[in-house]
Parts: sequence; structure tokens; C-alpha cells
Amino acid sequence: MDTRLSLLQLDSVTKRFGGLTAVSRFSLTVGAGEIVGLIGPNGAGKTTVFHLLSGFHAPTEGAIRFKGVSVVGAKPHQICRRGLARTFQIVQPFVNLTTLENVMVGAFNRTDDAAAARERALEVLEFVGLGARRDVPARALTLSDRKRLEMARGLATRPELLLLDEVMAGLNPTEIEAIIGLIRRIHAQGVALLIIEHVMQAIMALSQRIVVLHHGEKIAEGRPDDVARDARVIEAYLGART
Repeated sequence: MDTRLSLLQLDSVTKRFGGLTAVSRFSLTVGAGEIVGLIGPNGAGKTTVFHLLSGFHAPTEGAIRFKGVSVVGAKPHQICRRGLARTFQIVQPFVNLTTLENVMVGAFNRTDDAAAARERALEVLEFVGLGARRDVPARALTLSDRKRLEMARGLATRPELLLLDEVMAGLNPTEIEAIIGLIRRIHAQGVALLIIEHVMQAIMALSQRIVVLHHGEKIAEGRPDDVARDARVIEAYLGART
């Protein structure tokens, strides 16, 4: 990809925690309207990359640019306001707030007006399929609905790039198919997506490009079919062949 057209660009990003290198010289681009899958075994450094992108961690080395501007040192809410939103692997809604109120929290990132935040939240809830549950306390939602709520909170901020961290984890096949459909509808609205996912059939079907992390280093990148056949990827997931 021509980096001049990139929405997101990471150049040789490294993150160390004391003596542990969680991410090492990692480079990545995501173009406007693109769907990129970020995969790798547990502990590969994927969620650390999301923390770096969204301002929860600062890189030890390297550059991170969103829409051509460095976001290193920016706070999470500032990065979100620029158009980069994320979900979390472990969903943690405000359990004593209603579904609607939870999504309004996301909408308030873009407006101080309660009526505007409510209108945006209602619109997003209908889009993700939670309109009928808008007045239900978040604590009463199923896991599948909590995943939708997590995505709704991100969408309420009007992102240009949405980071999805294992939004299909723990779901049954029917629920996974529904989430895949929702992701496709989000993409159809022009939102770029960077997705961490262990449901391989889903990530391979959704992604236009796959990036593979192993021990914090990128070991492969390319079209899903090509990555699935890469010997380094197979070894990383299945272990060295004997």
C-alpha cells in the first residue's frame, strides 16, 4: 500500500516492559475503508498493539501516525476524538446504566449536548440490533448483546477506524455469523477496521489483508489465502514439524 494513502501508519514500533519486549520493530498500515486482520498465537503482542494505537501505552521506540499526524503521547479520549475507536477483549459495560446510557457515553466524546448524544446512541443501537433493549440495564444483557454494546459504544464516537479486539470470543456459531454480518455492515458505511480474532474462519472471510504477529514480531503479511499457506504461520500456530 502507498503509505501516502494510509489512514494509520506504524513505523518500527517497539514496546518494552522492563526486560520484556512485547512488540518489536512492528510496522503496519491500514488504508481508508480497509479491513485488516491481526492474528497470532496467545501472547503474540496483538492487544499490546491495540493499547499502543489507542493511547493506553506509549511506544518505547517508533512512530504511530493517524491521518498523517503523530498520536504518540496523545490521551485515549483525544485519539478517539480524532476518529480512532476501539473495543476491548473483556467487555466491561457500565452495568448499572441502561444500554442506551452506555452508548451515550461514547457519543459524548463528540458532543456536549445530551439530546444529540441520545439521538446518536439511539441510531447506533438500531444499527447494531439492540434498539429493543435500549432501556435494559447492561448487567442483564447476554454475552452476545454485550459484544454488540461494546461495538455500539465505539461506533457512537463516529470513527474512521475501529479496532475490534476478539468480538467473537465466547460466542456460538449462530452468534458469530450475526457478528460477521454486523462487521460487514459497519464496513459498508466506510469505516476501516483492524481486527484481532481467534475465530480463524471468520477473520479469513472478513479481512482483505492479514498481518501475523509472533513473539511481538511480524512474521507474515498478505492476502488471507497466502498467509494461511505460509510455513512460518503454520509453525507459529502448530509448532515446529518433526
